[in-house]
Amino acid sequence: MPSVAYLTLTHPALADHVRGLPPSCGPVRVVAVDGPSAAGKSTFAPRLAAALGDAPLVRSDDFRVPWDADPLTWWEPLRAAVLDPLAAGRPGRLRRYDWRADAYGPPEEIPMAPAPAPVLVLEGVGAAWRGSPAAYRIWVDAPRAVRRARALARDGADWAGAWDGWADREARHFAADRTAERADLVVDGTTAEADGFRARIPHADEAGRLL
Repeated sequence: MPSVAYLTLTHPALADHVRGLPPSCGPVRVVAVDGPSAAGKSTFAPRLAAALGDAPLVRSDDFRVPWDADPLTWWEPLRAAVLDPLAAGRPGRLRRYDWRADAYGPPEEIPMAPAPAPVLVLEGVGAAWRGSPAAYRIWVDAPRAVRRARALARDGADWAGAWDGWADREARHFAADRTAERADLVVDGTTAEADGFRARIPHADEAGRLL
């Protein structure tokens, strides 16, 4: 990926760009927010969904993906429950997994709103893999030391070994898939909470516009 200077962008500006993209899954524009564990994806994605008029947001954490599983374990149930129906012009129906209760929640409809430019935000490891019907791919990253500290602060030090194993598996997945190379936007995950986040646009024109 060529070296491109970081810019300061806002979620509303990015949302405006996304609304102008052609549909990628039936009538829906899928925005995929991908990147390694604890990079800032789960902070960034809901801010973008809110800027898109509270667009539906589906995460890999809405599915049961154990620490020792393949990072794409969630993809087949996502496809069957959400992506295939949307591609056929129907709402998806999802039962989100509750990790604390170890149980699935009630059925929930994933609508194709807001019209006239329906958008679905997907967030999680594998959201932007080569098989994703993404109209726009966002790669969120941060230094491994930062990500590991965030993960252990969130999950507890007892999970350090499990996180390290997961980090190794996701790194192999990303390398084989070359996920980051296909990104339309590369976000500095250390700024994911900011109203103005830092990002690189690998495929920008000379004026730095989003392409």
